[in-house]
Amino acid sequence: MQTDTLLEVSDLSIRYRGTAVPAVRNASFTLGRERLGIVGESGSGKSTIGRALLKLLPTADLTARTMRFGGTDLLNASERDMLKIRGARMSMILQDPKFSLNPIQRCGAQVAEAYRRHFRCSAREARQRVVDMLAAVQIREPERVYNLYPHEVSGGMGQRIMIAMMLLTNPDLVIADEPTSALDVTVRLQVLEILDRLVREKGIGLIMISHDLNLVRNFCDRVLIMYAGRIVETLAAGDLDRAEHPYTRGLLAAQPRIGGPRQPLPVLKRDKSWLEAGKASA
Repeated sequence: MQTDTLLEVSDLSIRYRGTAVPAVRNASFTLGRERLGIVGESGSGKSTIGRALLKLLPTADLTARTMRFGGTDLLNASERDMLKIRGARMSMILQDPKFSLNPIQRCGAQVAEAYRRHFRCSAREARQRVVDMLAAVQIREPERVYNLYPHEVSGGMGQRIMIAMMLLTNPDLVIADEPTSALDVTVRLQVLEILDRLVREKGIGLIMISHDLNLVRNFCDRVLIMYAGRIVETLAAGDLDRAEHPYTRGLLAAQPRIGGPRQPLPVLKRDKSWLEAGKASA
């Protein structure tokens, strides 16, 4: 359930320079202290929206009627303003820790550096806070892991370190971009449980970007369905099986099911009209 509005976006369009077609077109949604899933195929604009909220798209042009986070107008915020927001009030967990963590710096030192960027404290205090946070994301022997390099930890542990880094500053909003895509099923469930617990305990808003319909169905409160840069449908996660848009119905039909009929999965048939309009509502 939405309790209060953290983020308001209306008519957001994003075009990468040198391209003819916008990556995102007229996207509108709101976010409260809830778990919002954004689902769609690769190239549908999901990650582009996440990066646009943090203004991490230097080669793209953004237009919007509203793009407000708390009391901040993100669209017109200066880089100095954004430096105060990124990491401290809004964080982003990226897909694969082996590309996100600095390979020549110890894991704990990276998390501590991110924390000290936003809070004045001694190196000893930062270290203790990092160790406590590593323990909170269920990393055994956090003191030992603090001193490891990224290549010395598993994919699941690396992802937990990234989650610890993003949540240590107690942000109001976390954007999780496919945070479990590189993990096996067992570790994936553990990471989701950690995210769910920390989100609920801290009362923050979460945007979960994913290809996995089953993941967002079971983990999120609401779901936005994106197709070719447009939000074509918005519905409660529990109502996903009652989706009305043919694109959403096609994605659902293309999922293999244990015990289902043993026949080729249907191929999604696209319609040009999907590019013209959608059920973009907040």
